[in-house]
Amino acid sequence: MTDDPAPSRPEIQSPDAQGPDPRAALRHRTIVLVGLMGVGKSSVGRRLATALDLPFRDADNEVEAAAGRSIPEIFAEMGEPAFRDGERRVIARLLDEPPHVLATGGGAFVNAETRALIKSKAVAVWLKADLELLARRVGRKEGRPLLKGRDPMDVLREHAALRYPAYGEAHLAVETGDTAHGVAVEAVIQALRSHLQTQSESEAT
Repeated sequence: MTDDPAPSRPEIQSPDAQGPDPRAALRHRTIVLVGLMGVGKSSVGRRLATALDLPFRDADNEVEAAAGRSIPEIFAEMGEPAFRDGERRVIARLLDEPPHVLATGGGAFVNAETRALIKSKAVAVWLKADLELLARRVGRKEGRPLLKGRDPMDVLREHAALRYPAYGEAHLAVETGDTAHGVAVEAVIQALRSHLQTQSESEAT
């Protein structure tokens, strides 16, 4: 009596054998997320970076590390202009690094110099959501200096009026709404693919 042959093991293909990574083209430039506070730039950004196998950077965290202070402390001790100047310099440094996903503070893209740098060196994605939703989100968290002693909805309306024209210069705009972060990430990836395809077609003509 002979032993039954061992069951054959499924052949594991190498990544190259499976064809090119469909998301590889999205990793050639830094992706910068802009938008109002509470829209999910950091949360979506981390998941987007994981999905694209890119490093993640948070501009606010980088500013805090460079200053050796928290953002509320920077505002309280040095004022908003000092924060914005540090933010501008930090983002300029980050844009010289290899491609990554960068979440920025709500006011960063409003600065004309920072906006020009981002538009020239990266792909800017404006994450959008209803103000009522954002007000509910930011109202549950502390540590936002621009909300101190104020109604979140009033602040968000002011920021929308002042900042939306600048955000409108982003390469892409993606409505995130009250969806799971994973859904927002897929929406961003689809928008990036469409943008890349449009660019390729434009360059070919």
